Amino acid sequence: MAAFETASEHRCYGGTVGFYRHESDACGAMGFSVFVPPDAKDAPVLFYLAGLTCTEETFMVKAGAQRLASELGMVLVAPDTSPRGTAYKGATDDWDFGEGAGFYLDATEKPWLGRFRMYTYVTEELPKLLVDEFPVDPERMGIFGHSMGGHGALTIALKNPDLYRSVSAFSPIVSPSEVPWGKKALPRYLGDDEEAWAEYDTCRLLESGRTFPDTILVDQGMKDPFLVEQLDPDRFEEACQAAGQKYELRRQDGYDHGYYFVSTFMADHLRHHAERLC
Repeated sequence: MAAFETASEHRCYGGTVGFYRHESDACGAMGFSVFVPPDAKDAPVLFYLAGLTCTEETFMVKAGAQRLASELGMVLVAPDTSPRGTAYKGATDDWDFGEGAGFYLDATEKPWLGRFRMYTYVTEELPKLLVDEFPVDPERMGIFGHSMGGHGALTIALKNPDLYRSVSAFSPIVSPSEVPWGKKALPRYLGDDEEAWAEYDTCRLLESGRTFPDTILVDQGMKDPFLVEQLDPDRFEEACQAAGQKYELRRQDGYDHGYYFVSTFMADHLRHHAERLC
C-alpha cells in the first residue's frame, strides 16, 4: 500500500505543489502539502507550521513562498494543524481549541491523547515519510511557523536542536502558559500540572536552559490585534537575553497578524533558512 494518497498536484515555478493524505500512527488521518522545486535531489527541507484554524493548504495558497524556494532549491512542507474528523466531544465547538488547534503537542488527557499527538507527528513521523518518499536531505532540515505554528516551531526547535539547523517564526505565541489561548488549550490537552505545560512554552524552555545553537528570527507586526493579550514578544526578548540565546526580533510597524504580513517578510525568512541549509 502506498505511503500516502495524492489529492492533487499542481505545476508551480517549475516545480510541483502537491496535497496529500495518509494514515498517521500519531494522529490518524492527516493531510500535508509539499512543494518540490525543479530537479530536486537530496534537497534541504523546510517545515512550516500554520496557526489556529489553518489547514495544509493555507501556507501554499497564501504565503507566496514557492517562487524563491524554487530559486533556492528548497523543499517546503506544511502539515495540517491537527487531526480532523475525530468525533471527540468538543473537538469542533471552538475555533481556538480542538480540530484546527492542535498546538503541536502530544496530548496526555482523554480523549485527546488518542489522536492529538502533533509533536510526535511533526518531529518523527512526517520527516520519516518525507525522507522515504521525497527528494530531501534529512541532514538539512529547518522549521518555521506562524502564530500557534510559530509557537510550535520555536518549542520544537528548542527541544530538538540536533534535528533542525534553522528556526524562525511570525507572530509566535511565545508563552502559552501565560495567555488566554494557552490557558484554554493546555489544561485540556495536558492536565493541570503546569510543569507539563512548560514543555510547550518557548519562554519557559529558555528559562530552563534550553537554547538553539543558531539565531532565532522572529517577525512581529506592531498592529497585530493579538499583540498584547496573546503574543507578548517583549517576554520572548527578555527570555532570550537571560538565556544567552541568539535572536533577531523585528518589530514591524503597521503590520497586523495575517498573511499580508507573513507574505511580506517570507523572503527574509526563506533566506535566513537558506543560509543555514543550502
